[in-house]
Amino acid sequence: MAQFDKYKPVILVISRELLLTALLLLGISMVVFAILYLAPGDPFAVLLGGQLVSESERQALLESLGLPSTWYGQYFSWLGHMLQGDFGNSLRSGVPVAQELVSTGLNTLYLIVGAMLVTLGFAVPIAIYSVSREHSLATWLMTILTYIVSALPLFWLGYILIYYFTRQLGIFPVSTSSGSGESLNWLHLVLPVLLLGIGNGAVGEILRHLRMELQRVMDEEYVRTARAKGAPVWRHAFAEGLLLPITEMVAAKLPHLLGGAIIVEQVFNWPGLGRLAWQAALDRDYPVILAVAVVAAAMVRMGSLLHRFVYISVNPRASQEH
Repeated sequence: MAQFDKYKPVILVISRELLLTALLLLGISMVVFAILYLAPGDPFAVLLGGQLVSESERQALLESLGLPSTWYGQYFSWLGHMLQGDFGNSLRSGVPVAQELVSTGLNTLYLIVGAMLVTLGFAVPIAIYSVSREHSLATWLMTILTYIVSALPLFWLGYILIYYFTRQLGIFPVSTSSGSGESLNWLHLVLPVLLLGIGNGAVGEILRHLRMELQRVMDEEYVRTARAKGAPVWRHAFAEGLLLPITEMVAAKLPHLLGGAIIVEQVFNWPGLGRLAWQAALDRDYPVILAVAVVAAAMVRMGSLLHRFVYISVNPRASQEH
């Protein structure tokens, strides 16, 4: 019981965050549904080969699909099925949307996680080296190079990587999958992960943020005391100088990674959520667009929840701030 009381504030904060997440996803689904409903054009024309749909044909089609005739009825019908894990069927292919989300969502998850590892693999060592060797020529050169690479356009850098590593050297293949993911292997993932990891602009921002936080922590009195006593300084500075800033930046950069994934997946023909959303937007495939919007928002929110969990785990008193 005493153990539960110790973690009760943390549990309450996480429960509140999960409730806010549910309300946020509900709000996003309502906004996206309203935008799609008010947008010009008719998505049911896709089912009729692009022909214009009259009002009588629309009503007949709605009845055949078992959909209500009013917009709010359609939304609540979709919401009820979505809460049961049923996102409906694609208007274009007729395949269950949940099935497409699983395959493409996993591919995008691999891409984003790998890209973030690449980003941190560049930013963290350079930040640590910069703090330990302040004002050195190597630190200055690495920082400038990082900023230059981060500023390059994703699509341009992607075509450079494709030309050099696939056409000239023939080291890595480019995915030509239609979306099933069956013909993919880990070699197909290397170039997209590398491109999104170094070309999303996050390396420079994370490097700058980590360097500032590390320098601030290293100047703290308890760290200077540990250094004077001969204790391991980095062990004292790890949680506040590295762990918290890293999780904070990962949560902040997730939306940028998802946005960059759309470009990367188009350039490399990678069957992920970004490419699925792009194709659904062109086809006016509303069930797919709604599902991708909710899943993408959930992924971004999970990043924020991860940062919040790490923050209150390191500093439990923070659970009583709000």
